[in-house]
Amino acid sequence: MTAPRSSLRRRLLGAMLLTTLAALLFALGAMTTYELRVYHDRWAADLDTQAGLLARTAAPALTFDDARTATENLELLRLQPKVRVAAVYGARGQVFASYRAKDAAEVALPALPGADGISRADGDMVVFKRIIENNQILGTVYLRAQYALVERLADYAGIALVVVAGAMLVALGVSSRLEKVVTRPLLAIADVARNVVQRRDYSRRVERVSDDEVGALAEAFNDMLHEIEQRTQALEASNREKAAEVEERRIAQHEVERLNEQLERRVSERTLQLETSNQELALATEAAERANRAKSEFLSSMSHELRTPLSAIIGFGQLLQGDSSRLTAERRTEFVGHMVRAGKHLLSLINDILNLAQIEAGKLQLTLENVPLVALLGECRTMTEPMGTRRGIRMLFPEQCPLTVVADPTRLKQVLLNLLSNAIKYNRDQGAVVVDCTMVGERRVRISVQDTGHGLRPDQLEALFQPFNRLGQEGGTQEGTGIGLVVTKRLVEQMGGAIGVSSTVGTGSMFWVDLDGSAPAVDVAAAPALPPRPQPATGEGARATVLCVEDNPTNLRLVEEIFAGRDDLQLITAQDGLLGVEMARVYQPDVIVMDNNMPRMTGREAQAILHQDPMTAHIPIIALTANAMPQAVADGLAAGFFRYLTKPVAQEDLLDAIDSALASLKPHPNA
Repeated sequence: MTAPRSSLRRRLLGAMLLTTLAALLFALGAMTTYELRVYHDRWAADLDTQAGLLARTAAPALTFDDARTATENLELLRLQPKVRVAAVYGARGQVFASYRAKDAAEVALPALPGADGISRADGDMVVFKRIIENNQILGTVYLRAQYALVERLADYAGIALVVVAGAMLVALGVSSRLEKVVTRPLLAIADVARNVVQRRDYSRRVERVSDDEVGALAEAFNDMLHEIEQRTQALEASNREKAAEVEERRIAQHEVERLNEQLERRVSERTLQLETSNQELALATEAAERANRAKSEFLSSMSHELRTPLSAIIGFGQLLQGDSSRLTAERRTEFVGHMVRAGKHLLSLINDILNLAQIEAGKLQLTLENVPLVALLGECRTMTEPMGTRRGIRMLFPEQCPLTVVADPTRLKQVLLNLLSNAIKYNRDQGAVVVDCTMVGERRVRISVQDTGHGLRPDQLEALFQPFNRLGQEGGTQEGTGIGLVVTKRLVEQMGGAIGVSSTVGTGSMFWVDLDGSAPAVDVAAAPALPPRPQPATGEGARATVLCVEDNPTNLRLVEEIFAGRDDLQLITAQDGLLGVEMARVYQPDVIVMDNNMPRMTGREAQAILHQDPMTAHIPIIALTANAMPQAVADGLAAGFFRYLTKPVAQEDLLDAIDSALASLKPHPNA
């Protein structure tokens, strides 16, 4: 390492060279300034003298108005090469005579100033001197000559540069000699000190080469090294003794820590065993409670689904069992056909229950075929849009989806309805549900359902596809049979697809299903229009109008047959809740018979809308539904239904409920 040595040498050399340079610059600057000042004064005096001589020679010419003589006198200035322009002005300031050197042809004569003087203009010196004769101003002499101050300054600078270079060489030689005498002993001390610090070798000593202050410094430095060496040896001996003592204490402390770790490990093992037992017990309790809730939900759902076809079977059976004299053979055959179709539907539901068990066992048989998505999404939109409308949720489906997937149409519809109902259920009010279908890869179609709900945390996502999981939410009901996300996942996988989810807390979630397929599909059919207005009755007495809202054609046919024996009643029908609300507003029926589980809008949703509308709030609404659970009956009556009848219903009970509703009516201004 030579940085300190180089630094000291540079500083010493630099100090001497800078001192010499400063002194030279000051001296040369003073001399140059003095010489330039003397030159300026001398040149100004010369020009003033020449102007005076020209004034004397030009006075007679001005007196006698002899411009030629004045011009000849000015031509003598050719002997002065530094004079560039000269002129004689008359008493009134007019140019009387003038002279120009060859290099000053472009210089213009200035206007006559008011007084004599010497000045500078564009690097030249200018002199004005008045011509006075017998105390009378005859005119003015003008001279303009080169001002060679810059050339003289350049000459002085060249001389100064030579002087400075020679002086700096002399100073450099003196500095080099001084560096050997002064800095070399100091650098030797620095080398020894650096070596001692790096190697911890305190036996090194500095050689004393002189008896001056530098030698005294070397001797003092050696004494300091000797003292440090002795103290270092004593400190090392003490440190060895302390290290041995510390090592003994460390071994003892390590043994204590080892015993403590063994004790803590045993306590942790016992605690972990206890916690594991408690967790297993809690999980078993939770699983039992979840299974109990799942059983109740399943029974409630199956009760509704099974009662719907049973209502048709028992109802038409009662009609066949009752007064059959008014029934023709064709109507008997029709009733039997309704009963057979309802029985087949009941058999289909029983098969669905068995299929759910087969899903868990991995034995469900699926029928895979090309399913156009446009029609399937149209059906799903019709069934879920009313649910979103009630909470102000916009249902955004693709305007065109010319794609086809390979799937079981019934199971795929179950999957999409489950995802859509969850997106509505766990969404924000005034939110949105966005459905999209796109190609991902060459032969892979993705159907996505995105909501604007509260989103899911990572721990909720991990448990999302577990049985009976409600998206991390508490409470809530699920319409229909409901197979849950775990069954949805298994159905998708059995159809050769995949299901996934991405979610952001506070933003929402997106579920997607990937299936094989790519073919185009057809457009969704348009919604049915309102039926024609019923004709008013003729003859004695007015007929009461009853609106029956029922999506099952068999059950609707049963209600028509029940009403066929009542001439005082006329029946109008609607196939879904949304159409039923529109017909109630337009036709103003006296009584409404309302099913609950219907596409586009449920009976509960339709009943709430009608009761909030002043035009329809007075109309009694009788619930006729297959949901016969006690809690559902209590909730329906509390919501404002006039009566709550469960399927299968006896015709006497239905007619009695309608008569009671008609008897309760009061005159209404809008009726």
